[in-house]
Amino acid sequence: MILYRLRCSKGHEFESWFKDSKTYERQEKKSLIGCAVCGDAKVARALMSPRIGKGGEKVEVETPAVTAPPPSPTAEQQKMAALARHMPKELRQALLKVRAEVEKTCEHVGDKFAEEARKIHYGEGDKRGIYGETTDEEAAALAEEGIEFGRLPWIPRGN
Repeated sequence: MILYRLRCSKGHEFESWFKDSKTYERQEKKSLIGCAVCGDAKVARALMSPRIGKGGEKVEVETPAVTAPPPSPTAEQQKMAALARHMPKELRQALLKVRAEVEKTCEHVGDKFAEEARKIHYGEGDKRGIYGETTDEEAAALAEEGIEFGRLPWIPRGN
């Protein structure tokens, strides 16, 4: 078994165990590893200090300083991660299938969801499926404008 410290494209860091380095590489190549905080499938190994076993000469290893701390998970992301840990397995699997289908068929627009939804609704942008993040206030404004959209529990992927 090998432990890797991973970082998603949004800067969240987390650790995950793998059978070996080839297993990690295979899962990473197929985007099967999701951020433990936000579920982002774009992850890469982060710098980590080696763990040296006892029995030999103790060597002091200097860990490089991280220039900027990763952003803290939002309250919503923390709530979804907690919810995912305690939901029935069948429900979690169903939500993961929905998530996979959305990711496969729609364009991720990130925090510009409300802006892109308006462009599509008013004919200023190409008509297409999109997904992303929006605040409660932005969602309420979209609903008031009569723009149809749905909100899904976006649970993080697990290993």
